Amino acid sequence: MKRTGAEVFIECLYNEKVEVIFGFPGGAVLQIYDELFGSEIKHILTRHEQAAAHAADAYARSTGKTGVCLVTSGPGATNTVTGIATAYMDSIPMVVFTGQVPTPMIGNDAFQEADIVGITRPVTKHNYLVKDVDDLPRVLKEAFYIASTGRPGPVVVDLPKDIMSAKTDRPYPNKVQLKGYNPTYSGHLGQIKKVAQEIVKAKRPVLYTGGGVIISGCHKELLKLAELTRIPVTNTLLGLGGFPGTNPLFLGMLGMHGTWYANNAITDSDLIIAIGARFDDRVTGKISEFAPHAKIIHIDIDPSSISKNVKVDLPIVGDAKNVLAELNKELKQLKAPPQTRDWLTKIEQWKKEHPLKYNKKSGKIKPQFVVEELYRITKGEAIITTEVGQNQMWAAQFYKFANPRSFLSSGGLGTIGYGFPAAIGAQMGNPDRVVIDIAGDGSFQMNLQELITVVQYRLPVKVAILNNRFLGMVRQWQQLFFNKRYSSTCIHCAPDFVKLAEAFGAVGLRAEKPEEVAPVIEQALNTNKPVVMDFRVDPEENVAPMVPAGGALKDMILV
Repeated sequence: MKRTGAEVFIECLYNEKVEVIFGFPGGAVLQIYDELFGSEIKHILTRHEQAAAHAADAYARSTGKTGVCLVTSGPGATNTVTGIATAYMDSIPMVVFTGQVPTPMIGNDAFQEADIVGITRPVTKHNYLVKDVDDLPRVLKEAFYIASTGRPGPVVVDLPKDIMSAKTDRPYPNKVQLKGYNPTYSGHLGQIKKVAQEIVKAKRPVLYTGGGVIISGCHKELLKLAELTRIPVTNTLLGLGGFPGTNPLFLGMLGMHGTWYANNAITDSDLIIAIGARFDDRVTGKISEFAPHAKIIHIDIDPSSISKNVKVDLPIVGDAKNVLAELNKELKQLKAPPQTRDWLTKIEQWKKEHPLKYNKKSGKIKPQFVVEELYRITKGEAIITTEVGQNQMWAAQFYKFANPRSFLSSGGLGTIGYGFPAAIGAQMGNPDRVVIDIAGDGSFQMNLQELITVVQYRLPVKVAILNNRFLGMVRQWQQLFFNKRYSSTCIHCAPDFVKLAEAFGAVGLRAEKPEEVAPVIEQALNTNKPVVMDFRVDPEENVAPMVPAGGALKDMILV
């Protein structure tokens, strides 16, 4: 039976088990929206296309499913680019459907035409422009397959308006076969045996784990490996939740704003086992001084990541879950006792000498205290999204994540304005979980229009604004490296967030004293509505430790 392109599109969503999409309509996608009107697919109307992309991204991060968004041509498509790039940098499975002008008009500077395929080519895993309706079923199937397999990433499918009204009798495929695209899921057993032997010999090993641990779902295998070998574990920003934050073997986050003991452990290590991490510059600092005494093992599903930034001694290409399962088997067979007792004793001493800390007796609300109270009151069970900057780092440092897919943040691209629309996606994917966006007053203003989205769809998202009246992280750099010349970072002219929330139909709360913090959080959590909490925090509080740009991990600034 022949179906229109728009009907094939809906058929695709059902076949791929898509339950919710995020989007904003326009002329080029009206036929699709007409088909959506009578479907069982839940469509969330965001108030900006960037927010639709971030929401789809966070839906994917928090559920493990592929996120989907739908926008119109031209500016609708270009408004998603930041969200696409965010997902690309963090390896998030997402399919972005963009409308396009009719095929005969492509290249003629038609109204609301943009070459979104060309624009997004550097920030997508793959993209398509569909020029023949008979190709549409295959393209849609391939898009979901490519987005979700191997190292995940965003795929853009550009849909010309005439293709959506044209008809085809091509069936929707049951499987995909792509020549030259065959991700490796099983690690080389010979290499795994070598890794096990290196672990047994090591005296100062560290497990350095990234977002790949979350993506592969190997948190149980990682915990088993750490406890079997008594090797301490440090997470990257996107790896948080991949290892229990309260486990004695946990070192906290490493890198530019990592803990003193995590960075020291990396620097003094004789063996680093990197799992699903890419050795980015915020983690390594000065590469020539990164782990100078260590042999480096790298486990990653993406072969192009191996030795890309740091030379690796023992690579294993494969899915981390499969590799760690085999590695644990091999280590059990070796029956070699761990040699890390002295190493762990040294690390415990470092933890006592330089714990994460702040001045608790200043009389002002410290942002770290707000995060600690959020952790205490939620018992660590909330899904936390963040914006980018100081709020992001304090959330990473002071909220102890026990479970994967509970910390959602823009890591690689560092997208200010990500957290609030991300909370929408997370809440849609996890309706029974508490979702909190830990935000800055500057970053929240990037996408505050989405307050009406959470109100419209009755999403009980909570926003905790660490309101310091500055663009905090930029101000911190200006303080430390530019003689306190606060150029364009002071934002004292800001909205009253309580009144703003109320104007949108949400609940607004404020805390101006430390003793008001807990009652505000408890009131927010006991309210089954969207809530904006305005915490008036110490305006010049800094994130510490901090590794200066270009510095080595050992060059940490502690205040």
